[in-house]
Amino acid sequence: MSDAERLWGPLHVPVERGTRERPHPTVAQMRAQAPDEEPGDLDADWLRELCLSAGVDDVGFVALTTPGLEDERDYVLEAMPGTRALIGFCLRTSRDNLRSRSISAANREVATTQELAHEAARRICLELQRHGARALYPAAGLPSEIHRFPNRSWVVSHKLVAVAAGLGQIGLHRNVIHPKYGTFIVLGTILVDRPISRYDRPVPSNPCIDCGLCVTTCPVGAIHADGEFDFDACYTHNNHHELSNFAGWVEDVVDSADAADYRQRVTPGETLSVWQSLSFSPQFRAGYCVAVCPAGTDVLGAYLADPQEHARDVVQPLTRKPEYVYVDADSATEDHVRTRFPHKTIRHARRVVVPEPEIDPAPENHDRP
Repeated sequence: MSDAERLWGPLHVPVERGTRERPHPTVAQMRAQAPDEEPGDLDADWLRELCLSAGVDDVGFVALTTPGLEDERDYVLEAMPGTRALIGFCLRTSRDNLRSRSISAANREVATTQELAHEAARRICLELQRHGARALYPAAGLPSEIHRFPNRSWVVSHKLVAVAAGLGQIGLHRNVIHPKYGTFIVLGTILVDRPISRYDRPVPSNPCIDCGLCVTTCPVGAIHADGEFDFDACYTHNNHHELSNFAGWVEDVVDSADAADYRQRVTPGETLSVWQSLSFSPQFRAGYCVAVCPAGTDVLGAYLADPQEHARDVVQPLTRKPEYVYVDADSATEDHVRTRFPHKTIRHARRVVVPEPEIDPAPENHDRP
């Protein structure tokens, strides 16, 4: 027996090939069936019950053509051509995990809830496919279309879909605040190729009560009372071990002359933080804006009853926490940390300048004939 026969012989399976005169039996069987009726709209009440039974805590439906989602269209259609509607949904997170001074407890809750969101979305998609609809769920967070970084690397903006679908409004901290659950939610989206019989509308008022707690608690001062938001400051600190900041760590490793030189650049604790992000899931350095937010009817009552207790038990432990805060050198953010949080340790982020994507930088244009 030759080497090729030894390798492939056991894998060879005779195939019954069909012809025009004698088609394959499965093909003949399918063609003999009555043609399916033109698929109609998905019933909104049935779909809502399906989503809730799959484990989501709230859900809303919007057409892809909904005003405000224009910039999502081509990215969505690239991911699943023929998409007609979007299902926006949310799952609650455990408030006390996210409020804890223990950042590992907060990160564990975010990662767990995101996976539950993926599991629920998968169940919904499989059931929709069983009913003849096509359905796709993008990731709640990572992985992303990393080949498009630093440009837009997500398939669809879960925040924009959530707002359009009536799941809440964007608060001062740039997170979606649900009218009931507040900011303690994880968002997800499902793409479907069928219209839905009834669509939702945005909630009429913003649940954000403009308390300013997110402004005072943010370690890098990214949230401004006037509504401005410094994304770069937030990203540099909160996502320090991800993306271009991670690439900076790689270059620190490469550029180090020896172990002693490496330890001058990167502390042992930072090395362990990188290991933890690689081993388990991305570890965010601060979700304080979410932790201190009292908005949402499930949350607001306790805050209004005793704001001082909220400050003592939630806000102050986070503002007093000694920790590394990652900033760009000689920036306004560095001045903010030195002035507002002198007990926190400033670390200069080594970020790699990522060039604009050269391959497939934008979605396919779906207006072409």
